[in-house]
Order: sequence, then structure tokens, then C-alpha cells
Amino acid sequence: MPKAYVFTRDGGPETEELADLERPVPASGELLVAVRAAGVNPVDWKLRSGFRRPGESERRYPAVMGSEAAGVVVELGEGVTGFAPGDAVFGNTVGGGYAEYALLRADAAAHKPAGLSFTDAATLPVAAATAYDGLRQLALPAGATLLVTGAGGGVGTAAVQIARAFGLRVVGVASEGKKDFVESLGAVHVAGGPDLAERVRAAVPDGVDAVYDLVGGSVLAGAATLLTDRARLVTAGAPEETVAALGGSRVARARTRAVLDAVADLVVRGDLDPHVVRTFPLDRAGEALRLVEDGHARGKTVIEVTA
Repeated sequence: MPKAYVFTRDGGPETEELADLERPVPASGELLVAVRAAGVNPVDWKLRSGFRRPGESERRYPAVMGSEAAGVVVELGEGVTGFAPGDAVFGNTVGGGYAEYALLRADAAAHKPAGLSFTDAATLPVAAATAYDGLRQLALPAGATLLVTGAGGGVGTAAVQIARAFGLRVVGVASEGKKDFVESLGAVHVAGGPDLAERVRAAVPDGVDAVYDLVGGSVLAGAATLLTDRARLVTAGAPEETVAALGGSRVARARTRAVLDAVADLVVRGDLDPHVVRTFPLDRAGEALRLVEDGHARGKTVIEVTA
């Protein structure tokens, strides 16, 4: 039977295990994919801990972990067009991606370009697409200055690079340990912590035009004080009610094939490097998740599945 990395109840790492599961069957509008790589994201451990996405139906256990994957189409669900068995694809998963087989939503999947590896493709549907959606939402003109908090993480790394590709000047907030990394992405580094706003003003005396927050909490509150137009404050790191109180908004996720095509094209053109820093086999998925859950990872972590 195919293997998958699952959690058996809401809780901590003790709920996780590698399990043998029946091969999924694609429903209408879905693709069954033989997984080659699956991206690891903070939302994965948050879901295991009990977080529920808006509108999520009752959860069944064991629940396969993971929200994004790349692989080869094995079978099409009813009504799916534009894909065929053997196609290399990537996209958002239905029911988890840390597995030998996974289901993708056909409308949230795209063909993998030949110049894009499965490992890099698996990082794009969550982190890079979120970064892209937020930047499109801000709609800043070339030459504007954007502040990105959490600039050393998965979404932040993508946001800095995509913003630079859009012609923006970027100030990246991250720990001192990630200074060289953030600067290598083309951003002005500012350390996080107390008095963030003062350090940003010292680094860019002419101010910032927008804030893309990926951290929330006091970092978001401090960054908001830098803006005169709070409509140019977006977050993927705080709840809607929190950012709304500051005059901003949550990133509106598109989750479309067009966005996946756009971020894949940025990688192929050399404007976006997913910065995959660690890869793990499926039987070490727990180690991969710990790296992200501990909050010290820079760039992206990927689980690679043997073909």
C-alpha cells in the first residue's frame, strides 16, 4: 500500500506517523498525482495542532499532512480537461501532500515547465503564490518602497524577490542571523524586535509606501505606524480582525492556475529562487516539519518522494 505521513488526532508531534493508506481516488475536478516532492509550510503543523481553515468540513483521521505538491498525473477525475496521465504538474493538495500519491484540485494546479524541477515546483503553490497574491493586491508602482516583515521565511523570501522583479525597493525585517541572507535577496535588512519603526526610519529616511506583514503581533503593529495610508497594509501573518483594527487587510488568496503559471515563469526566468535549503525523504517527514515548526528555517524545506 502507498505510504503517507499523517497525524492521528489534533495535538503535537506525538500524533504523527508514517502510515500505509489506500491510494486516493480522484473526485470530480481532481487529479491523482504520483508525488515527486511536497513543500513544508507552517500551516501544516498548525492544522495538526487543531487549526481549521474557514469552511473546512469535519476532519477524518488519519489525516495526511501537507498543502502543496508536485508530481506526475496518474488519473483524472470526472470533468477534468487540460491534463492527461503522464503530465508533470504542481498545485494545492486536497487531503495532504506528504505521500506517495496525492490529490490536486485541477483548477488550482498547473503544468510544470520543463525548466522547473519537481523540488522547486513543490514550493510554489503556498509560499510563492501567497507572496504574489499580496503584491498584486498592493499594486505598487515601480520605484515604490515596500517593507516585508518575516523576510527570511518561505513567503518572505518569495515576496522580496517578486517585489524586486516588479521594480520595487524592499526593506526586509528579519533576525540578525538572517541579515546576509535577506541582503542577498536584494533587500535592505532591518532587525526585528522592539523599536522596529525607529530602525526602519533610520534605514529609509524617505519612508515606506506599503507593508507586507508575515509575522503579526507587535511586529505588525509597529510596522503599521510607518504608513500614512493604512490601505497599503496587508498581512498573511495575522487574523483579519487584527489587521482590520489597524486599517489594513488580509491577503486575498487567488489559488488559480494563472498565479501558479506566473510564479513558475518567474523561477524559469531567474527572477525567483525558491531557496530550497533542506530536503528530506518521506520517511523523515517529521524531521522536515520540526525544522519549520521550530521557526528557525530560512527559505524552503521540501520532502522528496522516490519515483
